[in-house]
Amino acid sequence: MVFAHTSTAATIYDGDGLNYKLKGDWQIQLRDNASKSKDLDVEFDDLELKNTVTYDLDNNLQAFGQLDFSFDKAAEDQQSGDKLEEAYMGLKYDSVAFRMGKMNTSGDEFGVESAYEKPAGTNEDQFEAMTDAGDDVLRLDADFDVVYISLSHELESKGNTSEGDSSTDLFVSTNIDALTLAAAYQVYDNNADTWGVSAQYDAGFINLGADYSVSDLDNSDRNETTYNLVSTFEASQNTAIALGYVNVDDEIEKVDAWYANVTYRFPAQKNVSLFAEVSDSDAGDESDILAGMQIKF
Repeated sequence: MVFAHTSTAATIYDGDGLNYKLKGDWQIQLRDNASKSKDLDVEFDDLELKNTVTYDLDNNLQAFGQLDFSFDKAAEDQQSGDKLEEAYMGLKYDSVAFRMGKMNTSGDEFGVESAYEKPAGTNEDQFEAMTDAGDDVLRLDADFDVVYISLSHELESKGNTSEGDSSTDLFVSTNIDALTLAAAYQVYDNNADTWGVSAQYDAGFINLGADYSVSDLDNSDRNETTYNLVSTFEASQNTAIALGYVNVDDEIEKVDAWYANVTYRFPAQKNVSLFAEVSDSDAGDESDILAGMQIKF
């Protein structure tokens, strides 16, 4: 496996059936954007703090809640104070969990894209292009070892401040030895029906992935498609390289893009990394170049 996730949350309190963890993801980079109208600048990508509380209710039942705050827009002077990324509560019994609130939809689980920043004019996939988060989400997740299933529904919430088009997402994935297969489907009212399939193969020294997603647009004869090809491999014990290709086609305009990035994780602390990336796209004025640092806990 190429660079397994090593981030571990800091336990603030653990006792009397209560567990409180704080998780952070901070990323700052120097970036020369693909747009000629933008000069080199320091960009704040992720400045997140996630607060997770879990209560043990006995008999394999748990209550949980999470508040996720992001400060990247404040750092860019685009707003004052933090932005609430997630706010939800729920119950978990064995391997099945139900939650409701502000969160990502199940379709957000889809995709193999491995870029630090999307190449100009592209999507991660069609679920990200349509909708992959909401303020009034009901979500059920079940992990049965051989298969993982996630089902979510975003309420229309008509007449409220969070009113919007409703959506229903289903995501399913399974592992067969070193092969991971996944499929997703979304009904986004008044917008589109979207489906996608993906596959990843972990050969140990290299990981290969591909995904394909399609949106059948409402009130239109057009479809929008996105597909990704990606390979990640270890250049050394602490250095990983990712190479990716993205194609987006809305039957009016077609965008081809590629990216390459390198990540170095410090041997003493794997959650501290340096990275660099270059990408190029038909939709950009020039290549997008960035380099930065990331700290997770």
